[in-house]
Amino acid sequence: MKLILRLLLNAVAVVILSYVLPGVGVDSPTTAIIVALVLGILNFLVKPILIVLTLPITIVTLGLFLLIINAMIILMAAHFIPGFEVASIWWAIIFSLLLSFLQSILHSIFKEDKKN
Repeated sequence: MKLILRLLLNAVAVVILSYVLPGVGVDSPTTAIIVALVLGILNFLVKPILIVLTLPITIVTLGLFLLIINAMIILMAAHFIPGFEVASIWWAIIFSLLLSFLQSILHSIFKEDKKN
């Protein structure tokens, strides 16, 4: 149940950002759910490999290269999903930053209360 809620919250964040950012477009709410799912899969499978392969440049840039890796993951998702478009790598970087910020806000609002 938590996984479905997280997926739907991520899809809501994608839809909100597609309305706010002119360089990002999502055709429908169904496409936004697919984008959230594909981004989750790419972050789980591809991102760790990219981090290991680019570790020297990430260390030299004090971790700022991770922004480029996130943008590459978003551009990969845009390549695989029809109906999800990102205009450039700069829009992908902005989308990545705002998506993580919005996800943290939405997840903190809807998190379940922990009982001791």
